[in-house]
Amino acid sequence: MEQVRSTTAWVATQSSHVTVDFSGIEKVAETMKNSIPKVEWDFEGIHYFDNGPLTVQYLLVLDTLNFCFWPDEEMSYDHLASGLKATLESDKSAFDADRLQKYTGPQLRKMLNWSRPLPLEDERVRLLHEVGLELEKSFEGKASKLVESCDNSAAKLVALMTSHFPGFRDHTVYKGHQIFLYKRAQIFAADLWGAFKGQGYGDFEDISSITIFADYIVPAVLQQLGVLRYRSSLDNIIKKNTEIISGSEEEVELRACSVYAVEKIKELISKKTGKQVLSVELDLWLWAFGIQCPSLQHHRTLSIYY
Repeated sequence: MEQVRSTTAWVATQSSHVTVDFSGIEKVAETMKNSIPKVEWDFEGIHYFDNGPLTVQYLLVLDTLNFCFWPDEEMSYDHLASGLKATLESDKSAFDADRLQKYTGPQLRKMLNWSRPLPLEDERVRLLHEVGLELEKSFEGKASKLVESCDNSAAKLVALMTSHFPGFRDHTVYKGHQIFLYKRAQIFAADLWGAFKGQGYGDFEDISSITIFADYIVPAVLQQLGVLRYRSSLDNIIKKNTEIISGSEEEVELRACSVYAVEKIKELISKKTGKQVLSVELDLWLWAFGIQCPSLQHHRTLSIYY
């Protein structure tokens, strides 16, 4: 994941709308050093898990659809994970590659027990079709075959994901430079690692290569913690709930500076404690912090990469 680290670090050096505050990094690292959570992947019991290939298929479908809930204030990741779990429990073939290619928006809503159109519903359906088609074409229809071909490397899995599935190619151009973020592809690797407890399909020798998952909650948490500081014009846009266009300088800086800042927090905690810290663990800590702050104001961008 060196591409993600190096390009987001470059954005941080060029950023004009978002600033990384190193005194804030020091304070957060000191606070977090003794409270890094152990990753409990299914602590809420909302995910499907059978310790086999069907779990891998479930996770790929889950992470294909894991983006952009905010336009519907009542929709959440929990609805997605538990809805897909219930679907698979009632029909073990629901996520077969040939069926993924045929789902419609209303059928997806039914799976999630949702009565109205989903945010970016057409895009969600398109991505399901894309994943089903490529699984059938290149991996015998099975996500487990995709994972088996990565040689126990999370970085190689992310590379395979982004080369085979265009919907996972989370990169953009900023000031003439290509910037890589790869949120959902990295989440797939992290979900496998967490679900299988680092064994079997989740056995990655380089899980430490994964960065945080640059979404819309993490930047807001980092700002609240004093790690990120926003230019007044950007701060006003966020406070007014005005949409920030995907690929704009502001949007790229919010996500890229978040990745860079958390990498620096991770390095500092490791230095303070003498222990390896995983970005996956820090992401969980930050996400949990954000969920506990209902008044947290995040930026709003309509994108399949969130």
